[in-house]
Amino acid sequence: MTVVGPFGLSVRDQALEADVQAGLAAVEEGLLEATKSEVPFITEAAQHLVRAGGKRFRPLLVTLAAQFGDPYAPGVVPSAVVVELTHLATLYHDDVMDEAEVRRGVESANSRWDNSVAVLTGDFLFARASHILADLGPEAVRIQAEAFERLVTGQILETAGPRDGRDPVEHYLDVISGKTGSLIAVSGRFGAMMSGADETVVDVLTQYGERLGVAFQLADDVLDIASDSRESGKTPGTDLREGIPTLPVLLLRERVARLGLAEDIALCELLDSDLTDDARHQEALHRLRAHPALEQARRDTVRYAQEARATLAPLPECDAKAALVELCDAVVHRAG
Repeated sequence: MTVVGPFGLSVRDQALEADVQAGLAAVEEGLLEATKSEVPFITEAAQHLVRAGGKRFRPLLVTLAAQFGDPYAPGVVPSAVVVELTHLATLYHDDVMDEAEVRRGVESANSRWDNSVAVLTGDFLFARASHILADLGPEAVRIQAEAFERLVTGQILETAGPRDGRDPVEHYLDVISGKTGSLIAVSGRFGAMMSGADETVVDVLTQYGERLGVAFQLADDVLDIASDSRESGKTPGTDLREGIPTLPVLLLRERVARLGLAEDIALCELLDSDLTDDARHQEALHRLRAHPALEQARRDTVRYAQEARATLAPLPECDAKAALVELCDAVVHRAG
């Protein structure tokens, strides 16, 4: 059993391991090439997060999905570069909106330079992704455009909040299905599609990616509260400090509405206070880490990962399918 890539996937088959390693290495080269500019400063800013590393979760899924067709087909690696560039671009923009100071264990672009540079660098990465995408054909362009629309819609829905009468937890799950699930679903779809896999396989891996993407984001929600910066590579409690509702907080508020316990009400009042104050922020993190809502969020993460695993049932038994199952377990492991 060999661990492949920063995400820590265990691969049991040597041939599959070699394919995955070669694919991820080619993606890394493609990312560096795609982020080069004739303007040295743009290259520096665009490669800031590329060189910081990362899990390369989306390219990994593209590479594994391609195993159900021809993994060496010419569109596989470029499509993996496209989804990772798109993801990286959203990180530049997210850090501006969240006023984050750390990303992937390094200073965020908005902290190192300023918000304008971070936003424009994200736009540059979107442009480069589109340039690569154009060579993959009109169907690929359409799929990516639809996913990007869903991604942006999810971000807008998060900013706007749930409409009156809408269950906040259901609203949030719709948000992350768009913000995170859409691009991870495209990763599975591109890998299968570019490799020439059967349409049934393409559909299965698209559904798998969607559900796995939700589990992946829920695991991030847990990490934002439960981890320190050495584990997550970003400042703990960033969403908490900015007042962005994530699943553990929403579950806490649902529990208050249902049970009305004094200690839960007090914790909600703390969360509603000014968490830019470091002492209050640390107290909120400490109390949330010990609260049942965090454990419930972990259980929901497991549930979505199990749903992702169940979608794989129609696929033939092979090492690539086993690796996709292992990917579900790896997502759950991140949430503890």
